[in-house]
Amino acid sequence: MTIAIAARHTMGDFVLDVDITTSGRLTALFGPSGSGKTTLINVVAGLLRPRTGRVVVDDRVLLDSARNICLPVHRRRIGYVFQDARLLPHLTVRQNLAYGRWFAAARAPASTVARLVDMLGIGPLLDHRPAMLSGGERQRVAIGRALLSGPQLLLMDEPLAALDEPRKAEIIPYIERLRDEALVPILYVSHAVAEVSRLADHVVLLDQGRTTAQGSPAEVIRRLDLLPLDERAEGGSLIAMQVDDYDPDFDLTTLTAAAGVARVPGRWGPKGTPVTLRIRARDVMVATLHPDRISALNVFQGTVVAIAPSGPSGLTLTLDCGGTPLVSSLTRYSASRLGLTPGMEVYAVVKSVSVAPAGH
Repeated sequence: MTIAIAARHTMGDFVLDVDITTSGRLTALFGPSGSGKTTLINVVAGLLRPRTGRVVVDDRVLLDSARNICLPVHRRRIGYVFQDARLLPHLTVRQNLAYGRWFAAARAPASTVARLVDMLGIGPLLDHRPAMLSGGERQRVAIGRALLSGPQLLLMDEPLAALDEPRKAEIIPYIERLRDEALVPILYVSHAVAEVSRLADHVVLLDQGRTTAQGSPAEVIRRLDLLPLDERAEGGSLIAMQVDDYDPDFDLTTLTAAAGVARVPGRWGPKGTPVTLRIRARDVMVATLHPDRISALNVFQGTVVAIAPSGPSGLTLTLDCGGTPLVSSLTRYSASRLGLTPGMEVYAVVKSVSVAPAGH
């Protein structure tokens, strides 16, 4: 399904001016606070009518200012999940889900409801009221209610922003299942690199109401210069790898890819299981000789392909490791001391990684 959004709108000093086309299963609208992410999805939802704009979802025109078309909210077939779940407090979980189902053009059969309840893991909660639920549980119910309205598109406005880290870790696997199994495309608002890296298959980076970059998560999050300042330290590289072996004595999984071999704690499935390795640029040191007798488990050999300034004292180094880009943040002094230049063979010493199942 293709989603095309073009909108121009002025609110005081803020100007939204975007033109986006995506076919992603989960497209992240990513950027700092105030960049226009929520404004944009409100245009899609019909909660805000821009001065000029066009919104088309799978050839269905929701908005076309040039043709004076603007479908009302209730005819757009869009589900909306807010930061705060906005469940009806006097209703049980079962009744909240039924409320969403009531809005569907065709009522979902009981089998569909049962499958959704199972996918979101909310079966044991059906007779509870929202006040009895954790933040993560409330968001899962809110997702279920939105899906039972029979949407053609699901909007999620920073659904994890109000949750603490344990609750975020609880709900992310459910959003992954939603992305992979629900067959409803998602526009997902976020300002967190970790969320976007794990969930999205297409990223649109917004800043001050305009699109500054878009592409796969791997392409966007290594552009440290474009990331929000408060998330720049989380930027880096995504490497698609697969499980090669598991060592039960040390609880380490060996991963392989064209970029090289990595070892990570824990068991990540049988041989051949695809996973994604996220490596923050700040966690990559550079050596001109192969390092021996060090505690770091992962060292990749690569070639320097680009050196770009990053602030008054820093640089961003881009390496080619077997055809896979790997970025490193280092000081200008370190680069000068090592004599780094494009074309030079070096070793990337990785201090820390995070691993996630490959969802796409």
